[in-house]
Order: sequence, then structure tokens, then C-alpha cells
Amino acid sequence: MKRAPALSVGPALAAVASLALASLALACTSAAGTIAQHGPVGPVPAGLERFYGQNLSWGGCSSFAKTPSDQDAYADGGLQCAYLNVPLDYANPNGRVIKVGLLRRPASDPARRIGSLVVNPGGPGGSGMSTAASLAGKITNNDVGRRFDLVGFDPRGVGASEPQVLCRTPAQRDAERLMNLNVDTSPAGVAKTEAQEKADDQGCLRGTGKAVLANIGTRDVVRDMDVMRSALGDQKLTYLGYSYGTRIGTTYAEAFPKNVRAMILDGAVDPAQDPGAQLVDQGRGFQKAFDAFAAWCAVRADCALGQDKSQAVSRFQALTRPLINQPVGVSDGRKLSYTDATIGTVQALYLSDLWPILNRGLQELAQGRGDSLMRLSDVYYGRSQDGTYSTEMDVFQAVLCVDNPPVKDPNVARDVDAQYRKVAPFLDTGEPPSPALDNCAFWPVPSTDGPHHPRTPGLPTVMVISTTQDPATPYQAGVNLAHDLNARLLTYEGTQHTAFLQGNSCVDGAGVGYLTSLQLPPEGTRCQPTA
Repeated sequence: MKRAPALSVGPALAAVASLALASLALACTSAAGTIAQHGPVGPVPAGLERFYGQNLSWGGCSSFAKTPSDQDAYADGGLQCAYLNVPLDYANPNGRVIKVGLLRRPASDPARRIGSLVVNPGGPGGSGMSTAASLAGKITNNDVGRRFDLVGFDPRGVGASEPQVLCRTPAQRDAERLMNLNVDTSPAGVAKTEAQEKADDQGCLRGTGKAVLANIGTRDVVRDMDVMRSALGDQKLTYLGYSYGTRIGTTYAEAFPKNVRAMILDGAVDPAQDPGAQLVDQGRGFQKAFDAFAAWCAVRADCALGQDKSQAVSRFQALTRPLINQPVGVSDGRKLSYTDATIGTVQALYLSDLWPILNRGLQELAQGRGDSLMRLSDVYYGRSQDGTYSTEMDVFQAVLCVDNPPVKDPNVARDVDAQYRKVAPFLDTGEPPSPALDNCAFWPVPSTDGPHHPRTPGLPTVMVISTTQDPATPYQAGVNLAHDLNARLLTYEGTQHTAFLQGNSCVDGAGVGYLTSLQLPPEGTRCQPTA
């Protein structure tokens, strides 16, 4: 089974020796934009002073856009972008230097400004710059927008950051989506799947380089974040992490617990859970979301799965399984494969607002057309209408393989696949479970860590938001993470992936209040969907 985003478990970082230096704040304006020097601020690891005290040259964002949607969003004159310089390998800070892309929307009430709110959307591989640009309009009328510079960053290897992780050409990605990997579980099918996984890994090695792949993991991203904190002029970090971004936040809290001012971790990944168990739990979550979709659909006269929700799984299988051998046409000339149909469905299950599109896509499939499901699958894979792809899926695989120990036992792979099919029957192909190993079994650099309970001495009480019917990061993962971090848990009773700054007044009010005043919501707070 291919994993959906937000599954990674990252490593802990050992504490680093630090040197407290006086704060220096300096800003000037040049023809290129605003050059700001704020650091070094707060503790600085020995040998990294030049990075922690670097200037940031803020200017327009248009040149940072890597996708058509970013080109439109980044044209907003209220946004500013810059590059942050960091060492590729923190064990060799005098070696190669790489760039991390930053985008900010300055606080609209600078007289009451608290500092920066750093945001990451997850993935791994999601663009924090794109996320900050999309959130900018949503925070205009609340104290997050008034009192914080909203700062999104593209983690190393992602989006505007340089160098990028690159593994496959657009043509190779299109072709691989038609292969239906992991569907044929015969010996020949397993050999085909594993051969493609090995080819993808070699593509990553050729396109990215071994040194970058070895230093792409969460342990390095959080060290970049601490450099960012200082360069932004913040004594302590205020952070908002969604989905896998909660893993980044947790790892930062492990490495720099005393450098945290506030954190909201929304849609949590449980760092102590085995990746195989995480995958099975995610499958269970998607099945619950599918069942909720089926119940919503069954009361509609036009429901593609019929009015008997108990038959929804078999109806879905009847629609999608024929695609294994016979894909259907799409208006742009491509073919909708079984993989694309199921991935498009998974994409729609992240948010109930997409359920009408999913129903339409299944109606089209019944008529031999695949346009709507292909568009949903394109969103998942980051494919634009011009045929180009974002780097998210390449980074996703690279970070997972560095952050987690590989599974090299085909019996373990088969057992996980069998469990997944059992808990998510709507995605069961009808074939026997597959013993095929995934990319990480053949990855060209070693992993750096594995599942563990985080230890964060000195961390202030932070906030975890968990949604009861979250399809991608199950509710219990948030409960577990809150327990491990001794954090305050806020429960949102809904069916969607993540909740903060998405229009629910209860969730947003609690989160904004905590970020601005450090006042946590009462123990046991539960928020309901807005009618």
C-alpha cells in the first residue's frame, strides 16, 4: 500500500552546547528590499554564529513561486520573501551551504507585535510558504494577523528551497501512476513493484545527490528552524504545525525545549508508534471517513453508491476494480488507473467539502469517464494542469526513508498489507496481501532514527488539537502526543484532517487566545462543527 502524507516519525535531536549572546536589532532599506539583522538571539550552538546572526533580505515573492498556483498567490504585494542560509551538514558547518525559502505576512498592528508565528503544513514535503500565503487572508481580522508576522518556510529540499529533492520527471510520474504498483501480488507483480521502487530510489540519487539525501530528515529541518528563529529576531519560537508538521514541532521540542514560547500541533503524528501500525491506523481512519461519506451520499437521490450505505464498499469496489485491467479515458488524453481512482478518493476523504466532487467522480466512472477523480488524484500528487509536478511526493519519500528504519522482511510487509486491507476494505483490490518492499528497503542512505517517546525537559505546556474522525492522523495519535509532551489537548468532533484556522469559532478562538496570551483552553475542551 502506498502511504498517504502525514505518516512519518522523525528522530530526536541531542541537546547542543549553546552560547548566550546579546541581541542586536538592525533594519535598513535597499533597492532590493528590506535587509533585516536581528540576531543572533537566544542560545547559539558553538560554530554556528554566522548562521544564527545572518541578515535576511526581504523582497517580493514572485521569483520564489514554483507552481502555477504559487505564481498567483505570491503576487500579493503584502507578502515578503527571503532566503535563509543553513549548513547542509550540521556536523560540518564550514562545508556546503544551502538555502531555505521563507515567506512572511508582516503583523498588521506592529505596535502590538509579539513576534513571528512559524507555520508548516506537513507532508513531509508540503510548502510552508504556500500555506502561509493561503492563510494570510484568513488571519487578517484576528489577533494572529494583527500581532504576529506569519512566516511559512519550505523545509530543505522542498519548493523554493535550494537544492530541491528531485527523483522523477513528469513523464515518469505519469507513467508510474498507470502501473498500479502493489496491485498484482503474484511473484511477477511483486518483482515489478520492487524493480520500480529501486528505479525511483536511483532516480532520487541521481537527481538529488547522496549528501542531500543523507541530510534531508527531520533532525536537520528543526535545526534550520532554530537558525530561523534567531534570524527572525525571536528569543523563543512560536510555531503552528499541521499533520506531519506536528512531527517537526515535536522534534524541535526535543532538541530545543527551552527555546519554545508556544506551539499548536494540529492533526498529530504519534512519534512513538511503529510506522507499520501508523499505516494501519491511517487505513482505519480512511475507512471511517469513507463510511461517513457513504452515509452522506445515501440520502441523496444521485448517490453513485446507491441508497443502501451497507452496500457502499461493494459498490465502490465494483466501480474501481475493473480499472486494474482497463483504465478509462480522461478528457486531456490520459487514462484513469485504479491507483488514480483510489488516490483521488482518498484525497476527497480528507475534507467533507470535497464529497460532492467525489460523488460526481464516481458517477462519471460509472459512465466510463475519469475526469473528476483524475483531478482529485492530481491534487494529491501535486500535478498542475500544465503537466508539471511539485516536489512534494519526492520529498515525502526521502524524508520517510531517512526518518524511519526500513522494513526489509517481506513477511512483515505482507502482514501490514493484510491488516490494512482488513481495516480499509474499500481499498482492498481482492488480491492476496503483498509482500513487496517499499522504497525505504532499498534507500541509498541510512535512516537516522525510529519510533520513540519524546523527552522534552523544560518545555512549556503546548497545545495539541486532535479531530475525532480525522482520516489521516487518527484521534488517538493526538491523545498520545499530548500525553507524551504533557500538553493541553483540544478535541474537535468532526470528520476532516486538521481544524485550526479553518472557520470553527471554538477551535480558532482557543488557538488564537493561546498564541497571543499563552492562556490554554480548559482541560477537556471539546469543539463541535459549526452549523
